[in-house]
Amino acid sequence: MKNKVIVVCGPTATGKTALGIELALRLGGEIVSADSMQVYRRMDIGTAKATAEERARVPHHMLDVCEPWEDYSVSRYVQEASAVCDGLLARGKIPVIVGGTGLYIDSLLAGRDFAGRQEGDDALRLRLEADYERLGGEAMLERLRAFDPERAAKLHPGDRRRIVRAMEIYQLTGKTITQHDRETQALPPRYQAKTIVLSFADRADLYARIDRRVEQMVDAGLFDEVEALLKEGLSPACTAMQAIGYKEAVQALEGSISRQEAVERIQLNSRRYAKRQLTWFGRNREARWIRWEREPRFDRALGELEKWL
Repeated sequence: MKNKVIVVCGPTATGKTALGIELALRLGGEIVSADSMQVYRRMDIGTAKATAEERARVPHHMLDVCEPWEDYSVSRYVQEASAVCDGLLARGKIPVIVGGTGLYIDSLLAGRDFAGRQEGDDALRLRLEADYERLGGEAMLERLRAFDPERAAKLHPGDRRRIVRAMEIYQLTGKTITQHDRETQALPPRYQAKTIVLSFADRADLYARIDRRVEQMVDAGLFDEVEALLKEGLSPACTAMQAIGYKEAVQALEGSISRQEAVERIQLNSRRYAKRQLTWFGRNREARWIRWEREPRFDRALGELEKWL
């Protein structure tokens, strides 16, 4: 199969990292992370990044590729991750794409063309942001509605970043985001993927595992990790610090909630996120689902997957 890649995805705490490593070792592959938060340096515990020992077993790519204060985008991910995948394929290696960020995975596999929207115009963006502050979100949405009603209908007036970006792209390229998306969706996918989705047969087992994972993160020093980032001068308002685990830890460190309340909120928000992940990955009708019973059985799963792959 040309441009063959393996995808291991699913909700948080389902064993994606462990299974991905074993598949890479057996199939002669390397790991390409597909996690929107694991791209940030020094954000290791709260993102459940592969450990040094795990990375020593098989090469990992797309981890620690930017600083926490940067606004990392899906377009940048596709550009950088596709270069990694192409390099692996050229060397006869199989990219094993592992992660839970569905948008990153789908965009990478499709090879969505972000040409013309990858780089913006700082002056134009600042002017549009000033317009947003002066006129308000509803007025800016009305402007957007005049040339891209479909995108405007999907956006909330408070979503400043996406409203401004949609208007910026149109003014830079003469094409709407809606038109860009239609053109790229009509193209054949860049990679031919065999997709594995991990979950649990009983949703209660998944949620219990998520709760344990959060407790382990706290024991491993999650609050210390967040405190160190704040001491670096990282703003609590930046994109990276809005991640589940970091936002709640910041609230605890600032004293607005207790640490126990923060842990409970992280667990709740992680469970809610897992539910959204299941919905996203459930749209792929060609994926091979593995639903664990109580605990993952990697040996059994690997035997089944080797035949399927």
